[in-house]
Amino acid sequence: RGLGSSARRAREDSWLKSLFVRKVDPRKDAHSNLLAKRETSSLYKLQFHNVKPECLEAYNKLCQEVLPKIHEEKHYPCALVGTWNTWYGEQDQAVHLWRYEGGYPALNEVMSKLRQNKEFIEFRKERGNMLLSRKNQLLLEFSFWNEPVPRDGPNIYELRSYQLRPGTMIEWGNYWARAIRFRQDSNEAVGGFFSQIGQLYMVHHLWAYKDLQTREDIRNAAWHKPGWDELVYYTVPLIQEMESRIMIPLKISPLQ
Repeated sequence: RGLGSSARRAREDSWLKSLFVRKVDPRKDAHSNLLAKRETSSLYKLQFHNVKPECLEAYNKLCQEVLPKIHEEKHYPCALVGTWNTWYGEQDQAVHLWRYEGGYPALNEVMSKLRQNKEFIEFRKERGNMLLSRKNQLLLEFSFWNEPVPRDGPNIYELRSYQLRPGTMIEWGNYWARAIRFRQDSNEAVGGFFSQIGQLYMVHHLWAYKDLQTREDIRNAAWHKPGWDELVYYTVPLIQEMESRIMIPLKISPLQ
């Protein structure tokens, strides 16, 4: 029995070694440096706003009037990547994803300028009266994931959020460096991120689909690709909690 167990473990170790596309050593550096895109210095902010049900329409209208003015201003080093309402998941919720090109200095510059922007100050005040709660996270993008770029619609978007066990981010990244290859055939992969500030050891995968049935078909097809089942088997134990949101983009969203 001992010899059988040893042989089985050896086979699993051999399979795992062949799995890693770009294996990184957690002892060499912070996971933010090991897993993030090195060719860019972009920082992302993910905002969740829980809106009073009776205010959602007014909230959307206000955002569509003000937010484009911010990211279209050339002297603000930020861009609105996408903005949505949650369709399935938490109800009466708005989700915004921002990119700060230049990392933390760009974030600080934008925040400093917005504090002097009277229109934005009034916007925040009016928006605050419509909210029940809000939270945000600062994120980096995984080096092996697609770059989130504008796309035409209509699409629905799925934000899959994973709370990992502390200490497992490198392991997750090593598995998904290969797993993402199984999910790019239909151009559904939009972006993959991990948290730096806010709720830690959080991973967010953003996907685009034509509709819910297309989503179901694409996800089922992945199980027929050799190797996908093993990847799922080894990543599931790394997760403490997971959540799926189906989201509809607002008219101003670059991701349609």
